[in-house]
This record gives sequence, C-alpha cells and structure tokens, in this order.
Amino acid sequence: MFIDEVKLKLIAGKGGDGCSSFRREKYVPMGGPDGGSGGKGGDIIFVADKGLTTLIDLKYSKIIKALKGTNGSGKKCRGANASDTIIKVPCGTTIFDDDTGLVIADLTKDKEEAIVAHGGRGGRGNAAFATLEKPAPTISELGEPGEVRYIKCELKLLADVGLVGMPSVGKSSILAAVSASNPKIGAYHFTTLSPNLGVITLKDKRTFILADLPGMIEGASLGVGLGDKFLKHASRTKILAHVIDMSASEGRNPIEDYEIIRKEIVAYSDELANKKEIIVANKMDLPNSKENLKNFKKKYPDKEIFLVSAVTKQGLDELLVYLKDTLETIKDESIYPESLYESTIVYRFKNEKPYTITKEDGVWVIKGEEVEKLFAMTRFNQEEAVQRFARKLRGMGIEDELIRLGAKENDEIEISGYIFEFKI
Repeated sequence: MFIDEVKLKLIAGKGGDGCSSFRREKYVPMGGPDGGSGGKGGDIIFVADKGLTTLIDLKYSKIIKALKGTNGSGKKCRGANASDTIIKVPCGTTIFDDDTGLVIADLTKDKEEAIVAHGGRGGRGNAAFATLEKPAPTISELGEPGEVRYIKCELKLLADVGLVGMPSVGKSSILAAVSASNPKIGAYHFTTLSPNLGVITLKDKRTFILADLPGMIEGASLGVGLGDKFLKHASRTKILAHVIDMSASEGRNPIEDYEIIRKEIVAYSDELANKKEIIVANKMDLPNSKENLKNFKKKYPDKEIFLVSAVTKQGLDELLVYLKDTLETIKDESIYPESLYESTIVYRFKNEKPYTITKEDGVWVIKGEEVEKLFAMTRFNQEEAVQRFARKLRGMGIEDELIRLGAKENDEIEISGYIFEFKI
C-alpha cells in the first residue's frame, strides 16, 4: 500500500529524576549531599532511508514516545541518558509542525537526519544545589518533560522528470518501455493509483529518475480524482513531460486534454507552472495522429514536441537523451521557500512576559512554558523545593502581576491543572 501522508504525536523522553541523599559512612558523621542528577531523556530523530518508498510503517503508529532518562542515585551517580528513538522515512519526506504549518525538516538525501522532538534534561540531584551558604540542601529536581509535538509527514517522491497527463494516455507504457519498472497497465482510467518510479540508464551510462504520476482530470487542483496526488509528487521534479494521446483513440481532443491539465497545474501553484515543460506526443503509430499533431502545432507553435510510440518504441531514445541533457542544465533548488522553515523563524519578544494570567470561573489561571516546566520539575513533598518554586514565581514577577490584577489572599491559583492558594 502506498501511503504518502501521516500525522503523528511525538513525545520525547522525560529526563531522569535527581536524587536527594547524603553521604553516610562509619567514620564520616557529617557527610555532605551526594545525590546525583538524572540522565537526559531520549530524542526522537527522523532519518531518511533510500530503501523505503512509503510511509506505511507510520500509518498506524499515531503516538511515538521516546525513553525516559535513568534517575540519579547516591554517591553522586548520574543517571544514564536514554537512547534516542530513530524513525526511518523515505527520501523526499517533509516533516511539518501540524500546529504552525512550518517545515521542521525536508529529508531528501539518504541517511540525512533531523531531531524533531528533544528529550528533557535530567533533574539535578541535591549535590548540585550545595552552596557555601547552604552546604546540605535536601532539594532535588524531577526530570524535565520531553518535548511534545504534533507533526505531519508528507512524502513527495524524488524524481527528475514527471510524466503527466490525462488517464490512459500511455504514461505507464512509456515508463515500462524505457526502464525496468513494471507498472500495472490496463485499458481503463486510473490504472495507476500511485506514483511509479523508474531508473533510466542511457547508452552512455548516464542515469536519471522518471516518475509515472497518477492521471489527472478537470478539478484535480481541488482534489478531484487522483490529481491532488499527482500534483504533490510533481513538485520535486525538474521537468514535466506532458504526455498526450495524439491519436485521440479514446475520443478525446488532444488540445483540450493539454489545456485542462495545464489549467490545473497553474491553479495548483506558480512554482509547478513555471517548471520546464515538454510535450510527448504518444501513440504516433496509430491513425489520425499526424493530422491531430498538425492541429496541435498550429495551436501551440512554440512548444517542444517529441513524437513517440510506447508500443513500437519510436522516438524514445531521442526523448531520453534530451531529458538528461536538459536536466544537467537545471540547478537543484528546495521546493520550500526559506521563510517556511521553522529554523528561520526568530522570536524577539524580550519585553513580553513568559506567562499569561487569566481569571476563569473565579480561578486565576497561569500559563506559560517556563512556568509549566518549573512546576513539572518541582518535588512538592520537599519543603525546600516548594520554597524555591515560590521564589522562582516571584522572580518572574507573577506575584506582583497577580496583585496588580486584583488577586486577594487565599484566592485560588491554577498551574498545569493543579490548584494552589495565593499567599501574600
């Protein structure tokens, strides 16, 4: 089964918890703190694998969760870092943040990788909190939660040339005639239900990849028929080879067929519409082909047209040599503008508070990544940890902001779903 799009929830590994312990030996009555810190949680890493051609392995995963770091222990023993979770995907897979729509990574080369969700750091043990003023702290931290992300993986096959055109014009037959690919071929529409790739090897040993893309119909740019699948996979190609049944053997008009497909390409995207395009006039061995070709050339005198027959292999060698020669003149370019990449988005809101405070049903609700992370890493069964949590909130200006907004003594405060009483 060919699957080219999946949505996933990623949960990177939580950091290991820090340890609270003290050195206790027979001749060391006043041993100091020796609780070790926890290990780092596992990252979730996506790796491109040229051996894969579909995202079917991820279709039923839904949630991918990485391993937790090992907890710290006494004698200042640091917990082990968790191993990373490796997810293999086909070359040509783009990973989007499903919330923002930004590109996290576009994996086009074999073994290319990207950390998509980062594991949390390990919580510090009490030995890390020792100071001259407080040489024997009892406080330790819980591990930091791993990053949680909702992503969309979209596969756009890597091909140099895309064969495009209406159903049953002979795209699969051409691919079968020039490569070792064995696509399903039948005398009915939409025989090709998913893209087929073929490696073309010329007599001079040069190679390129040719894709037979699902047939289009009118309305394809809006998702009608299989056209949306075709358009997606055509985006990585460098040349669009527009295959037309010049014999009109199924009663269609070659000029109308071309204009329908061209209209859908333009409607889909400017980038696709501006790609190098040639016309492949197929079925030139059949009656009426020459007359229809004459009319086509009259309508489009400036188009580059190659006369071929997938059955007799007429003109195919000349077509392939031309395609390879032209490919060598076209530079590799990313299909996504730089502004769409998550890594290029720089946030500069230094004066903006790292939290929000709202009042809902009489409860003051505090939200913010920094606040929620602090909450998740605090051991509330340790008095020192609770005092540190309160100090941190004051340091962020949350207490002053609550008072400014009108919060009173003993008002209820909610952080990460837990309720506290406000103490001034």
